[in-house]
Amino acid sequence: MTTQLPAPTLHADPRTVDLVAREFPPGFQWGAATSAFQIEGAWNEDGKGESIWDRFCHTPDRIHGGHTGDVACDHYHRWSEDVDLMAGMGLKAYRFSISWPRVLAQGTGPVNEKGLDFYERLVDGLLERGIEPCPTLYHWDLPQALEDRWGGWRSRDTAKAMGEFAQAVARRLGSRVKKWMTINEGANAADRGYGLGKFAPGLQLPRKDVLGTRHNVMLAHGHASRALRDTLGRDNVEIGFVHDPWPTLPATRSVEDVELAKKRFRRTAGWWHDPVWLGRYPEEEWNEFGCDVPDVLAGDMELIGDRPDFMGLNLYSAQRVSATRNEGEPWMRQEAMRTDFGWYVEPDIGYWIPMFCKEMWNPPAIYVTENGCAWDVGGLDDVWRTAYHREFLSSLAQACAQGAPVKGYFAWSLMDNFEWAEGFSKRFGLVHVDFESLERTVKASGNWYSRVARENRIFDMGQGQKLA
Repeated sequence: MTTQLPAPTLHADPRTVDLVAREFPPGFQWGAATSAFQIEGAWNEDGKGESIWDRFCHTPDRIHGGHTGDVACDHYHRWSEDVDLMAGMGLKAYRFSISWPRVLAQGTGPVNEKGLDFYERLVDGLLERGIEPCPTLYHWDLPQALEDRWGGWRSRDTAKAMGEFAQAVARRLGSRVKKWMTINEGANAADRGYGLGKFAPGLQLPRKDVLGTRHNVMLAHGHASRALRDTLGRDNVEIGFVHDPWPTLPATRSVEDVELAKKRFRRTAGWWHDPVWLGRYPEEEWNEFGCDVPDVLAGDMELIGDRPDFMGLNLYSAQRVSATRNEGEPWMRQEAMRTDFGWYVEPDIGYWIPMFCKEMWNPPAIYVTENGCAWDVGGLDDVWRTAYHREFLSSLAQACAQGAPVKGYFAWSLMDNFEWAEGFSKRFGLVHVDFESLERTVKASGNWYSRVARENRIFDMGQGQKLA
């Protein structure tokens, strides 16, 4: 049966922003993003240690279809081909993550030089092709040794160990890398890994313990940030903290709806952004958690509250809220299109969230470090994905035009990959990956995005540049 594609703009209505801007500021950075566990494979090669995600995948009934990341996209062996793809697409930045157990097999102690050799080859290959390497230090693949030894993120020792990891990486790569990200989506690492049990290590702990893992993840950001600055010099690095706020948007442009959406957004994002940017946890939530709040020791908030050089936002879906509907409670817009994950498509997050963040935390710079959609409809002719990126970027261009300090955009993802608990069943890539042959093919969305990246402005559908 042939799937009938709706008009690809339907999911964008109703818009809550006047979309006038089509161009981005000079020097805007266009890139794509991946993570180590999702694409590298080579799970036990060249001295790499086991990660909690290796263990999780090798445990029956944890991952859709029994899939594992043992091979993934085999980027470990095909990195040069993938860097050529990025260069062919005209990308100028690549956000990737560095596998902690590939560098420190036991989480601490002796450095695995072969692991660092791989990342050195990758960084050099990117620079040779005019692409800025933008590594993330932690994207969920904690060394299993630290889970076994200390209980992983249940321990402050793990947070401290991340400083050692950051120092090892900085010593090898720091002369060629300026832009660093410490933690990716700490909420998922803590809540889904130690609370819901849906992610590695698959635990379901009491709320106090989960809140403790959250605090330790924040401490890890602080230790890593300090290690990078101490090793490389404060003026030689730009450090960012990446969060996925899952925001609330105003249902209309009314002042009342905007203020209510802002308040709701603060509630979902404040627990992670306030400590980093303001040096404290939000008082309202702290009081709500009562005796379950984490143990905060002297010096913790000074370490965490280092005010990074930029804010990283991973933006995918949103709910809406109105002062005149549903008694002010948020709802999901049922008429919106939904991705293969069931996430509701709300492209105006590209406008409202940078604007809210500018007002609440005043970061010196913002990067959209992830934005994309899981759809397999259309295969290589993925018009829905092209529409998704076009509509989001239209809102983002408007935010830039109105003063939001957005400096760059990383599409998620460069290529189809291992999608955590969903295995290979969800495709986010601008590049199609045949998971049998591992052949890469640029999709229509990748061709369209290539032209946007080259010309620094948004185009209508079908105006991409066909890549050879």
